[in-house]
Amino acid sequence: MAAATLSVADAENLNNLKSSVAEKGFINLVARYLSGEAQHVEWSKIQTPTDEVVVPYESLAPAPEDPSETQKLLDKLVVLKLNGGLGTTMGCTGPKSVIEVRNGLTFLDLIVIQIENLNSKYGCNVPLLLMNSFNTHDDTLKIVEKYSSSNVEIHTFNQSQYPRLVVDDFSPLPSKGQTGKDGWYPPGHGDVFPSLRNSGKLDALLSQGKEYVFAANSDNLGALVDLKILNHLVHNKNEYCMEVTPKTLADVKGGTLISYEGRVQLLEIAQVPDEHVNEFKSIEKFKIFNTNNLWANLKAIKRLVEADALKMEIIPNPKEVDGVKVLQLETAAGAAIRFFDNAIGINVPRSRFLPVKATSDLLLVQSDLYTLEDGFVIRNKARKNPANPSIELGPEFKKVGNFLNRFKSIPSIVELDSLKVTGDVWFGIGITLKGKVSIVAKPEVKLEIPDGVVLENKEINGPEDL
Repeated sequence: MAAATLSVADAENLNNLKSSVAEKGFINLVARYLSGEAQHVEWSKIQTPTDEVVVPYESLAPAPEDPSETQKLLDKLVVLKLNGGLGTTMGCTGPKSVIEVRNGLTFLDLIVIQIENLNSKYGCNVPLLLMNSFNTHDDTLKIVEKYSSSNVEIHTFNQSQYPRLVVDDFSPLPSKGQTGKDGWYPPGHGDVFPSLRNSGKLDALLSQGKEYVFAANSDNLGALVDLKILNHLVHNKNEYCMEVTPKTLADVKGGTLISYEGRVQLLEIAQVPDEHVNEFKSIEKFKIFNTNNLWANLKAIKRLVEADALKMEIIPNPKEVDGVKVLQLETAAGAAIRFFDNAIGINVPRSRFLPVKATSDLLLVQSDLYTLEDGFVIRNKARKNPANPSIELGPEFKKVGNFLNRFKSIPSIVELDSLKVTGDVWFGIGITLKGKVSIVAKPEVKLEIPDGVVLENKEINGPEDL
């Protein structure tokens, strides 16, 4: 084990942890972190992946036309949604997946409807797995009861629960009297692979003849089951696939795929030497980024987890709890790509990446830029620009409740390029926004945008500008 290279103090810290924390996975993570495993890559060895390694989506063979072949294909599949996050950043309580997205339907409603339609259409049995954290588990169990009459088997399992580490002496925070939830953390979505096995779900799925898992963030509305991708992976025996998509200026910090020492590997901004960060962010050299839509072979997951071979890069995440500086050690599922055989990326259309991280994203998906069909959020063909408008909403709109109160109805934005709104601004019904619109209310001024108004390439600071 890496402990051989530890300093005396670090070795002592590790031994103390072993005596107070039973989880082997956690101890291994800490040991790897303390041994200072190389995080940086040698910049000169980085190569741009070829089309064999990052396959263009357009080059994939069409999915089988015979419905019985499609059924066979889908019966190999399991859909897994990462459901550990809370809606707190958007001012909501409970799991983020129960925020209403459109037409009164939540993320989870849409996911279930999509899989219901697949199962009905092809007579297959694609189950849904939800990986919860201890923050979302109890609520999720109650929520999924409402789907009990659907034709989708829903399974839930928990990811690991590790103690936060006190920076000063590397002791577990719960041992300092912090016995509530704040003493613990879920160690990132890289934990999906061991948790799938430790929960017993992996063996159960293999015994049912399942072969591939399609994992994605529960808040990515574009992460739909894709038959062409599944067909490609099955036929080419790819053990792992990461969906990537072309970078825009909004995605410059996203991880990218590289060829490195003969294998395909995820390169995250945290691994980049300081002098190369600007190069990493450039759209010219690193043209693609990770959508976190991931496909993996279940037998390969079992083999690698049981061999303890998934040693993904550790992401140290410093936090503060009640004035105490603590550290969370996390890993990312995308970083596992280099451990799987015959792993590839697929360069997919941007439509497969539609995450809702903030109310500005909610504005996009609730507007006329999208419609809802069979649980799928579909982009309006009337918009000529392939990119979505950039939307910047001030702190007054940050919480979902406030956002919904301030818009009597969501404006038409099919012809919008950019929108900036800050201050005490309220929107009426039937408003149309076009081009570049900036609405910045002066301090102490309540600015009401009247019903039915069309704003095109306008800067508004007060009622006189309307």
